[in-house]
Amino acid sequence: MVDESDLDWTEREEGDTTFRRKKLAAAAGGENLGASLYELDPGDRSWPLHYHTANEEAIYVLAGEGTLRRGEGREDTPLAPGEYVALPADESGAHRIHNDGDATLRCLMVSTMNEPDVTVYPEDDGIGVFAGAPPGGEGERPVAGFWDRDDAVEYWDG
Repeated sequence: MVDESDLDWTEREEGDTTFRRKKLAAAAGGENLGASLYELDPGDRSWPLHYHTANEEAIYVLAGEGTLRRGEGREDTPLAPGEYVALPADESGAHRIHNDGDATLRCLMVSTMNEPDVTVYPEDDGIGVFAGAPPGGEGERPVAGFWDRDDAVEYWDG
């Protein structure tokens, strides 16, 4: 068991991505189910639009308001306290959060912790590969990295 008030925030600020995170499940000894508390200040955006091929995720909004981007061909979804969003492990689970409200957006993110996993970034035409530890997980990854899809080679090439 862990009390979130005993954990320090980790902060991420990369490009147009800014958020605070507390890894609740890891601190409580969780292995197969991840859970993190996130906070985004007004105007902040989470990680780039992406989806997982091996991990289902979910968002539960605790406080504040924002918008959930769902990817090409899908309407953005308003987020408000008490709302729960399931994000399947496929293209339909593409997501990115934007706090376009006036107060801090606070949400719980839950994820299966399967590995290997491939994350797909449709706006950047990129992929991420995680083997040895799942995305957001603890542990060593003997295989991990991010690539442009254009970098792909044929099986028998080089």
